[in-house]
Amino acid sequence: MSDTQKFDRADSRVRADDGLGGALRGFVDRMRSGDLGVLPVILGLIVIAVVFGTLNPVFMRPANLTNLLFDAAAVGLISLGVVFCLLLGEIDLSIGSMSGVASAILGVLWVNVGVPWPLAILAALGAGTITGFVYATLLNKFGMPSFVSTLAGLLALLGLQLYLLGNSGSINLPFQSFLIRFGQTMVMPGWLSYLVALIPGATIFWFGLKTRAQRAQANLSVPALSVLIVKAVVLTAIILGAVWYLNQGRGVPWMFLFFMGLVAGMEYVLTRTQFGRSIFAVGGNREAARRAGIKVERIRIYAFMLCSTFAAFGGVLAASRLASASRQAGTGDVNLNAIAAAVIGGTSLFGGRGSAWSALLGVLVIQAISNGLTLLNLSSSLRYMILGAVLAIAVIVDSLARQSRASHGRA
Repeated sequence: MSDTQKFDRADSRVRADDGLGGALRGFVDRMRSGDLGVLPVILGLIVIAVVFGTLNPVFMRPANLTNLLFDAAAVGLISLGVVFCLLLGEIDLSIGSMSGVASAILGVLWVNVGVPWPLAILAALGAGTITGFVYATLLNKFGMPSFVSTLAGLLALLGLQLYLLGNSGSINLPFQSFLIRFGQTMVMPGWLSYLVALIPGATIFWFGLKTRAQRAQANLSVPALSVLIVKAVVLTAIILGAVWYLNQGRGVPWMFLFFMGLVAGMEYVLTRTQFGRSIFAVGGNREAARRAGIKVERIRIYAFMLCSTFAAFGGVLAASRLASASRQAGTGDVNLNAIAAAVIGGTSLFGGRGSAWSALLGVLVIQAISNGLTLLNLSSSLRYMILGAVLAIAVIVDSLARQSRASHGRA
């Protein structure tokens, strides 16, 4: 075969995926094979908005949506850590108690001892990191299932939280401090929120161009430039519209932007670093990953440390939102909401599939349901039943999608 013929064949591969039609056909094929992506979550959010907006118009008002985003940040951070454990096919049931202990450490050191709040936060995060290391060590050295070790940790951390808070059971945090204002009232200036809204679309376009160049250099098929432009433009338009609507009320919370920044950072870690690829490899097939030279035990340690550290960080944000550290912090439905958010957002309970964005999408669903039911003055018992049903449906969809991918050879 001549060089010209080889070039023509390579050029045909490069142009194989050109056009919006090809992208649409690829999307339909992925849906049929069980790769649903974020489509169920997007459809769920639309249904939630229509239902609750119809039952109570207050739900869709900008001020209420701003409050929803404030509330979502703390649970979302905890859920972000859960994603790392779920990707390995493991679980951490102590995330709620860890967040409660972190809030107690913050309150005791900051208010009772007089330590500056940034150092108190570092101490709380350090406690989370150590806790995650202990869980991973129990799994690596003694083979203790994460379900058992973290369940024991849940009880131990709950006891530690009660011990730290003492007989008072609650510590009020300085209301005029930066941390409390950050968790309750601080929103972005309008002009800055619009500039930030341009970043996701620009980032997708930039990385898309780099990917196209790399695949073209390797003589692989590349997505059409028109598809990349449409993705970036549509995403930017949606975000700008959401920001504009929020700015009709209080605006976009800084705390939620902070959460989104961490989500974007962790997504970069998972998709574009060796550590992230190793997590997916271990979660997909632990023995194959070990034979490929991946240090499975080390990956477990990092994943559990990240999970507990994010749980502690979520506890700090929850304390800043409530302006207090109390015995109720981290209890109730915190565990359910954080784990459910990761699963509903698209992270598989079976390991090996998911993304950091699932924490963001899932927590929006969870908080939207909780906020809507609260506006309707429904009892907490009904809220628990509805959230439980939503989680069950998400797991069923995940299981069916997994079976479909296996039948199509894409598991």
